[in-house]
Amino acid sequence: MFPNSSNLGRPPFPPKYQQQSTFFTKLPLNIPPSLLSHQQIIVPPIHFRTAVIEATPAVTPVVTLQPMTYGSVSPVSTSDALTSFQGRKRQSQQSIPDDAKRQRIHSHDSDTTVVHQAVPLPEERGRSFPAPVSIPVLHAHGSPALIGCVPPLQDNLFPDPTETRLPVAKDELSQQILELFRVCRQQASDLDRKELCRTELQREIQLIFPQSRLFLVGSSLNGFGTRTSDGDLCLVVKEEPVNQKTEARRILSLVQKLLSTKLSSYIERPQLIRAKVPIVKFRDKVSNVDFDLNVNNVIGIRNTFLLRTYAFIENRVRPLVLVVKKWARFREINDASRGTLNSYSLVLMVLHYLQTLPEPILPSLQKNYPECFDPTMQLHLVHQAPRTIPPYISKNGSSLGDLLIGFFKYYATDFDWSHQMISVREAKAVARPDGIEWRNKFICVEEPFDGTNTARAVHEKQKFDMIRVEFAQAWRLLQDKKDLNCILPLKAAKQKR
Repeated sequence: MFPNSSNLGRPPFPPKYQQQSTFFTKLPLNIPPSLLSHQQIIVPPIHFRTAVIEATPAVTPVVTLQPMTYGSVSPVSTSDALTSFQGRKRQSQQSIPDDAKRQRIHSHDSDTTVVHQAVPLPEERGRSFPAPVSIPVLHAHGSPALIGCVPPLQDNLFPDPTETRLPVAKDELSQQILELFRVCRQQASDLDRKELCRTELQREIQLIFPQSRLFLVGSSLNGFGTRTSDGDLCLVVKEEPVNQKTEARRILSLVQKLLSTKLSSYIERPQLIRAKVPIVKFRDKVSNVDFDLNVNNVIGIRNTFLLRTYAFIENRVRPLVLVVKKWARFREINDASRGTLNSYSLVLMVLHYLQTLPEPILPSLQKNYPECFDPTMQLHLVHQAPRTIPPYISKNGSSLGDLLIGFFKYYATDFDWSHQMISVREAKAVARPDGIEWRNKFICVEEPFDGTNTARAVHEKQKFDMIRVEFAQAWRLLQDKKDLNCILPLKAAKQKR
């Protein structure tokens, strides 16, 4: 859902070519990011009646999708773009009175109140699906040199370039980890279903906030998703920060009203959660996916692509993260709403461990490539940055099994919870800052971009002690038996996907 996403598979430019590149001169810097949605630009029309995705002549894979119904039409058919749903004509912008477009965000006059926001929208491309844009696209399958670089987001158009790069598993524990990963990782069809919901929701939300854009973020795109992962959505209404306690809640109240009235035929249980970053939780009946939607929490867009780069620069990262997330969920320590660890913190903990080994398996990407992860970079450029980052070649040849045992040992015996903070940005454990964000916190995990504590939900000593016990027990059992079943029943885990 990001523009020209196949460029994520592009290899590093030779210096001379990079200087001559006209990419950034051809792409106006003020184009809103999702105007050039990753499927809208590089995906040909999808015909659900035949359930075939027609790709470029170079490769024509077939993806089977379940028929989907949005609104009153069954099944959905897209003739020109994913944003154009047959049988549901979009309300013309010209039909909205000019005075309605100037209504302020707190207006209660109508369900279709239009709010003029600050996201720039070029007049010539003021539609969900823009006219053809002359942007150079380099497909991931086009050159053997691309294998090993960060792949494109739209994996279902091309053979998965990571499949041939999965680690070799010689011992039984490593084989179990790899098999669990193969069965449970998110598939292209899973991403398609989330993207279809995102596209339809953006179309409807734009009737209220015409210049807003809806982004799919989190595990759905960062490479660490499973077949049952929820969908995380970020609604960007303007480029300036939004007050999360006031403005974001007002916006989400309107979105919740939209979901519970006009869109109730395919959206169920919309609920506004008034957290530090408020969200609307809902379920899409068509895809059977649960979604969390926030407003202008753009850090989620930035860290999606930071994590995606870590996921693909070393082939042992994704299997390790998936098994840790499955284990934590099974042991009931992966639920921030109940005072334990959220999935984002668990991913950062795995990355941190791999960075701190005597022979590191991962570097600090923010230190090594600061220009690629600049926290001030415009949103529509964020997805492009990782495309030049090559694989990280580590001298550490540890197996997946040894790394998993070492992960549990590190947090059970080595890491100093009382005085240290987990920092992926620094690629090491650092002393806790002396700030209110970190005081009296049991677990401190630094968010790589804004420096907040991603593990702040763990605020009870009882829950913290339970987490530590689980790490220690997993380490002892795995070290002794070298069998993943002793900490995570594989049959049940595979069934849940």
